[in-house]
Amino acid sequence: MKYIIVGMGNFGGFLATKLTEMGHEVIGVDSSEVIIEQVKDKITHAILMDATDSLAVKTLPYKDCDAVIVTIGENVGDSIMVTAIFKQLNVARLISRSINDVHETVIKAIGVSEIVHPEEDSADRMSKRLQMKNVLDSLDISGDYNVIEVKTPERYVGMTLEETDLRKEYKVTVITIIHEMERTNMLGKKSVIKKVVGVVNGDTKIQEGDILVLFGSSKDIQQILEM
Repeated sequence: MKYIIVGMGNFGGFLATKLTEMGHEVIGVDSSEVIIEQVKDKITHAILMDATDSLAVKTLPYKDCDAVIVTIGENVGDSIMVTAIFKQLNVARLISRSINDVHETVIKAIGVSEIVHPEEDSADRMSKRLQMKNVLDSLDISGDYNVIEVKTPERYVGMTLEETDLRKEYKVTVITIIHEMERTNMLGKKSVIKKVVGVVNGDTKIQEGDILVLFGSSKDIQQILEM
């Protein structure tokens, strides 16, 4: 897929880098020459541009992109202007970062429906990791229901998913399992990589060190972790 990301600060630069690593084509845009120099070797294309200039923006291949993401995080005026320009260009999908409540109100009025809150989302996910023992990451689905990555409780090691009886006893479903594997690169440096098992069933056996990806309510998952 192809993306244009405007604003190569911490959030935008990291997002652009991760999407590039995943095999997508990413055009990163920023008005700072220093920042462009920092990201140019990490993403597909890095362009030095003032994206508040509508004529300059029209030179970008926005018609061929699957999404345009405005990740400017400090200058409210610039973010609104850039968002408005891409909205007028009728891009296929427009996503904008929310800087504050007033900014969000304005970009909603412009007609942007996809708004991200990276700081709030990160804080929310971290709070769940801190309040629940052995939680590695989480994703809110709806209400109190979450998808949560947890270290396998020792009592389940060596058991099949059917033997754990998690769904019947706790109303929690194991979506998949992640194996942590040690890998050595050509320089001899060791690192741990994660390998997703894929679709699991009742016969899938849990190994020591596995990470379980669970779906259920926070209360029910907490019961499993506290036992």
